[in-house]
Amino acid sequence: MGYVFVLMVGLVAGTISGIVGTGSSIMLMPVLVYQFGPKQAVPIMAVAAVMANLSRILAWWRDVDWRACAAYSITGIPAAALGARTLLALPSHTVDIAIGAFLIAMVPVRHWLARHHLKANLWHLMIGGALIGYLTGIVASTGPLSVPLFLFYGLSKGAFLATEAASSLGLYASKSVTFERFGALTSDVALKGLIAGSSLMAGAFVAKRFVLHLKPESFRLIMDGIMLAAGVALLWSAATS
Repeated sequence: MGYVFVLMVGLVAGTISGIVGTGSSIMLMPVLVYQFGPKQAVPIMAVAAVMANLSRILAWWRDVDWRACAAYSITGIPAAALGARTLLALPSHTVDIAIGAFLIAMVPVRHWLARHHLKANLWHLMIGGALIGYLTGIVASTGPLSVPLFLFYGLSKGAFLATEAASSLGLYASKSVTFERFGALTSDVALKGLIAGSSLMAGAFVAKRFVLHLKPESFRLIMDGIMLAAGVALLWSAATS
């Protein structure tokens, strides 16, 4: 029944992330932490995130901005590996608290970024890739940061979804390889990641038909609600463990 619940949440998370560009890790991570513990949940989510981003690339293949993807990935991939190595040295209790606090903190940060109407270029994507890549290695999701970065670059709808997914794919692949290199990504963990990722992939293709009809205000409300709920759930898990 635990796997069925993970698949159900994964399908919903994959659909929402396929519409707004992020959110799958934020929604699924508390479920994985509850089911498998924080130390297993992060590498499981890394594998599942690779599959989720791959599905968005396949759904919007023709719209990928490969220049933006390359600028973001060239610094983000090595930074994600460094962040993943940092994560493995942290105690499980600290991981729970860090992820929960990060998700909650991203709500005001995202609003601050939106109010300042920042414009990004390729250099900004490289700098952002390094910072966000390192955080991606430590926490389950940095979508609330990468989403505005690519939007400020000027991408929207299919182009935004595809390019953000292609850029994130390299980061999560780097993270997964690092976990495997240091023994955190066993065959059992990888299988759990594939199971969770399959539902995220299905959700991404379900979402494609809804993308053009989503209003900006709906996006903001969905993301704020998801981040707050997931952050509180993880902090509660840390407090009661």
